[in-house]
Amino acid sequence: MKEKKFHTSRKSVFRGPVSVIMQVHILIYVLLLAGCAYFISSASVEMTENLTHAILDNNDLATVKSGAPAYLLMVDSLLYRDPHNDSLLRAAATIYTAYTDVFVKDKKRAKRLTDKALNYAFSAMCAHRPDMCSLRQSGFQEFENFISKLNVNDVPVLFTLGSAWAAWIQTHRDDWNAVAELSRVETIMERIVELNESYQDGAAHLYLGVLSTLLPPALGGKPEVGRSHFERALNISKQKNLMIKVVYAKQYARLVFDRKLHDRLLQEVLKAEPEVRGYVLNNTLAQKEARELLDGAEDYF
Repeated sequence: MKEKKFHTSRKSVFRGPVSVIMQVHILIYVLLLAGCAYFISSASVEMTENLTHAILDNNDLATVKSGAPAYLLMVDSLLYRDPHNDSLLRAAATIYTAYTDVFVKDKKRAKRLTDKALNYAFSAMCAHRPDMCSLRQSGFQEFENFISKLNVNDVPVLFTLGSAWAAWIQTHRDDWNAVAELSRVETIMERIVELNESYQDGAAHLYLGVLSTLLPPALGGKPEVGRSHFERALNISKQKNLMIKVVYAKQYARLVFDRKLHDRLLQEVLKAEPEVRGYVLNNTLAQKEARELLDGAEDYF
């Protein structure tokens, strides 16, 4: 099977003031921070859990932005003493990916940070599964064969790799060879859905929804496939994560020019109670983006 290419303008793939891939990572950021506590030594678990809850349930983005770099350095320092710990490597990949997507605007810095995140993610996969150490250098068919061998116990490290890879592609979108690797991210997320579609509240479905709606049908996009993934993500998450509806509206409803669905989804986001334990930061960001999309709807439709 040949690796799929994405022959369209970069603006259409990564469009809008906040890119769609970035929006997904904002959601993944708040979901995965909760898991980071379990990657730290037992002596630090309670402190890390408390910090995690404080971040997840904070509705002030500036406060989180100011405190996040200390978390990055903390994970780096733990890896300094234990560089082959797959759980710590996953934590590092996750936090660097999320921090870059949410807060880093400088393109050169974003490239450096996502390079580091992706290296951490591949190192985590290698530490977890030594038979996967050549994954990065494999051809596409060999890559698919590697991924097909993974089982449900490999889902956490596989998801970390897929999300870090998507962020890396975003920051390297001026390189068409990097953009072409989106098909590898799609392969990863499809495998996660096969193994455990409920992982991280159906986040793999959200990624697949985005990937299916990056392009219009005439250029190979599959909007109805994307819609089914968005709906599944909503069902699995029980609609607690408001960012799913924002991405659904921006990716699918705008792509097929469904103004009614677009406005309904965004109005539901604005009417929803954002103060859901564990999702306050995510939902605060979702409501901000929903307002911006509705304000610009007349110009779009």
